[in-house]
Amino acid sequence: MPTADPADPAVPVDPAQTAGPARAAAAEPATPAAYRPAEDASAAATGGAVAGERRRDPAEEKSRRRRRLEYPPAPDPLAVPVVDNHTHLDFRDGLVRVDVHQAMDAAAAVGVAGAVQVGCDVESARFTLAAIEAEPRLLGAVAIHPNDAARLAERGHLEAALEQIEEMAAHPRVRAVGETGLDYYRTGPEGVGAQQEAFRWHLDLAHRLGKAVQIHDRDAHEDVVRILLDTPRRPGTVVFHCFSGDVELARTCNEHGWYMSFAGPVTFGANDGLRAALAEAREDLVLVETDAPFLTPHPHRGRPNAPYLVPLTVRGMARVRGVAEEALCTAVAENTRRVYGEF
Repeated sequence: MPTADPADPAVPVDPAQTAGPARAAAAEPATPAAYRPAEDASAAATGGAVAGERRRDPAEEKSRRRRRLEYPPAPDPLAVPVVDNHTHLDFRDGLVRVDVHQAMDAAAAVGVAGAVQVGCDVESARFTLAAIEAEPRLLGAVAIHPNDAARLAERGHLEAALEQIEEMAAHPRVRAVGETGLDYYRTGPEGVGAQQEAFRWHLDLAHRLGKAVQIHDRDAHEDVVRILLDTPRRPGTVVFHCFSGDVELARTCNEHGWYMSFAGPVTFGANDGLRAALAEAREDLVLVETDAPFLTPHPHRGRPNAPYLVPLTVRGMARVRGVAEEALCTAVAENTRRVYGEF
């Protein structure tokens, strides 16, 4: 997950970026009902676990241009159901609030049978436990995100946060420790030591609990691999969430049996190196995810993301690998069961 911006107040909507209900329905008739602005009030009133305490930044990360905030239309359903390996349903984006049941209903309608809800700090880990207890189509993962680990360490709060994560990670429907790892994009050299210490702690926790680990790896490939190989008590199942490496890293993952989970960026035009890594990956190690509400796949890049958009990434992956959609979905579904077990 990209590091989230703090919760912000409601942002005024630019009329040029939103259509009236009739116009929106005509332009995008297949957008799931719960994700249409007209449904916002009823979504908030359902009483389920509702995203809304945190918000994704309404502007593009680098350009700071305002994003289009309507959710995209639903793609055609997959013939063979798959699972969204990594999503953040506690983050609100766009113009609506959607509870976990509505999110999974919309996903199921297009062949996304379940999702792994990821908590990356204490607050979102608590949401994750509530969500997986309320919604049987969700499993969980909890950890302290590497950027948060550096900030908490600076304030002297990291140890207390890790103690709470350890308690929550023992929940039987939490099937992974994550996302943990290293992120040198947002955290400077002063935070590297804390990130690496927290990463090793999470690896040991996953090993002790017999659970998978989901790794966040941004601009830190060499150190992530080095720490994995130098850690004697690393978990038996390793997943590179939102895989961002090259062919060399894919070959390293192939060699060690580490799973590679691909998200929307594999469909972006400039990412030929990432597509080459996908082509190199062993079939039995490939997973798919949204990292929603971030990293929306082409052709809706920049708009809000959600588990129901997984088919766009799956179809892009199938084209890269030169296989039938059904064959890739079958492989991904089996890989997911090996990593996380049954729902």
